[in-house]
Amino acid sequence: MAVSIDSYFRIHERGSTVGQEVRGGVVTFLTMAYIIVLNPLILGYVQDSEGNYLGGGAEPNLPAIAAGTALVAGVLTMLMGAVANFPLALAAGLGLNAFVAFTVATQSTWADAMGLVVLEGIVILVLVLTGFRRAVFHAVPTQLKVAISVGIGLFIALIGFVDAGFVSRIPDAANSTVPVQLGTTGQLEGWPVLVFAGGLLLLIALWVRRVKGAILISIVLATVVAIALDAALDLGARSADNLGGWALTVPSFDGFVDVPDFGTLGEFSLFGAFSSIGVIAALLLVFSLMLADFFDTMGTMTAIGAEAGLNDEEGVPPHTQRILIVDSIAAIAGGAGGVSSNTSYIESASGVGEGARTGLSSIVTGALFLLATFFTPVVEAIPSEAAVPALVLVGFLMMQQVTEIRWSDPEIALPAFLTIVLMPFTYSITAGIGAGFLAYLLIKVVVGKVREIHPLLAVVGVLFVLYFGIDPITDLLT
Repeated sequence: MAVSIDSYFRIHERGSTVGQEVRGGVVTFLTMAYIIVLNPLILGYVQDSEGNYLGGGAEPNLPAIAAGTALVAGVLTMLMGAVANFPLALAAGLGLNAFVAFTVATQSTWADAMGLVVLEGIVILVLVLTGFRRAVFHAVPTQLKVAISVGIGLFIALIGFVDAGFVSRIPDAANSTVPVQLGTTGQLEGWPVLVFAGGLLLLIALWVRRVKGAILISIVLATVVAIALDAALDLGARSADNLGGWALTVPSFDGFVDVPDFGTLGEFSLFGAFSSIGVIAALLLVFSLMLADFFDTMGTMTAIGAEAGLNDEEGVPPHTQRILIVDSIAAIAGGAGGVSSNTSYIESASGVGEGARTGLSSIVTGALFLLATFFTPVVEAIPSEAAVPALVLVGFLMMQQVTEIRWSDPEIALPAFLTIVLMPFTYSITAGIGAGFLAYLLIKVVVGKVREIHPLLAVVGVLFVLYFGIDPITDLLT
């Protein structure tokens, strides 16, 4: 059996071991497990245009959303591992779920909103099968792909610091020259952020000593400390009145097993939004979802492949077409499952940092997501403060690729710079990619090198102009 697993996943060929793949899969799951808690918090409390909640009618039904989130993530992540043999995990997309909740569902019903997500996934799947999505990926200059990886590294490091409460937005940032600050008050406050700091220092120490399983060890030990602290001090969840509380998950056990409620599955209406909000508005919403999904995955798989050393000399990961097909199916599955579009997660880089190089790690991650449908209390026991130090370390690892960019050449350096800095500054991978692409196109036109522009990249540039101007365009047409 070990031989067949090795040959199917090409574990030895990629310089890995079964142990590394298992550890990598576990670490990826631990750094992504927060989505089981966070997705219900984003989707579960929003009422649609008819005053109903997702999966629960007149009352929020967070357990159903959590179970559906874990189920869809588990199935699609295992599919990614089995079909594409790539160490990439998928789950409900952050940003996409907020867009679905606060922009789409508030204009229609939840079923209509999820129907648009399914349609968006179908459109992307068609673009993949016709070769358009892959052709666009190949049209992107190699150094811009490197910039995408570096920008995502900074982005996920910022996610780690923010989720841990080490960095926070100033409440009155609109009236301040400083939009973010250290801690929640300008200084570190509360035990949870110290758990994060201690976990990060431990991880750095283990990493430089080349200890195998460093990321997993740091997460487990930090979680144990967190549970002990909360049991002794009853710190509670972070709020305006409790700035020293836990950010996303209070580390305490409320039991080990719970029967999953899959009440959100199948709750979608494919064309309902076209009658409830109009054809033009529905098409614009599908376009917005599609463009965000389209480029997030391209950037993510490039970054993961680069970190794992799997990309070719043009910066292209192996089995790109398979990766994109599974990702497109994930968008469809997320809408059909009633939990928003599923997409590739950059947190997969934490598993790669632990040694994952093949799809076997994705199989492990997916299996843990499926188990999580029954063991949500165990998953919820891991606070983000214990898990996100891994994101900071991976951000550092991805940042090392920045030396591959020719900084002496402004024609590529300026677009690369905008790509890198705008991802964390706008909290959006798509915004960074779009700004970089548009800057690249503008520079080539200005310096008289229009012939160097790939036609597909020009088409994408027009789409990004529409993407950035979607609000005024919507106002003009409605």
